[in-house]
Amino acid sequence: MENGASADYATKAEAGTAEYLIELEEKRSIKVFGSSTYIGLGIVFFAGVCFSLFSPAFNLATNDQWHTLNDGVPHLVVYTAFFYFSVSCSVIGIGLNILFLYRPMAGVPKSSIKAYLNDWEGRQWALLAGLLCGFGNGFQFMGGQAAGYAAADAVQALPLVSTFWGILLFGEYRKSSKKTYTLLVFMLLMFIAAVVTLMASSGHRSTK
Repeated sequence: MENGASADYATKAEAGTAEYLIELEEKRSIKVFGSSTYIGLGIVFFAGVCFSLFSPAFNLATNDQWHTLNDGVPHLVVYTAFFYFSVSCSVIGIGLNILFLYRPMAGVPKSSIKAYLNDWEGRQWALLAGLLCGFGNGFQFMGGQAAGYAAADAVQALPLVSTFWGILLFGEYRKSSKKTYTLLVFMLLMFIAAVVTLMASSGHRSTK
């Protein structure tokens, strides 16, 4: 009875409270409590650098602005470049998953390929996310070839869209402080201004 009462209390933990954060921590596969802030920031920074470079690299692959190809050699079409992009994503994704199964980080217990294949709980959401990401990247690259990759990147507005998803769908920032809301609003306004400026600049390209 006591355990049932405590479990019922945990499920009704109010968003924004300490009990809610503890309950959320218990559900995470990678724990936050006790983890190094600097290691986390370093991983996020490295991920941001990689993410910011893949679109310019794709631009170079299809347009060859650095003139690395010999005269007469045709540029890669966007579909061919997207195929190689997808292959490299698959190789890196599978390799990292296998590595972290046997050598996990941040206190996650070790696993195996057999256990990974036998556990399909929640995998439908991961597969859906992969499909949506694949379609999104493909259409982004096609749009970038037609309208310019800077404009295509701006239209994505990833931080803006993900923030709205987090607030409306997942209830993030609920019952946060006024300072947090103020910083969030300023972040969104600055990003909107950056997107508008970037899209406006793409309309003044010289056609000569």
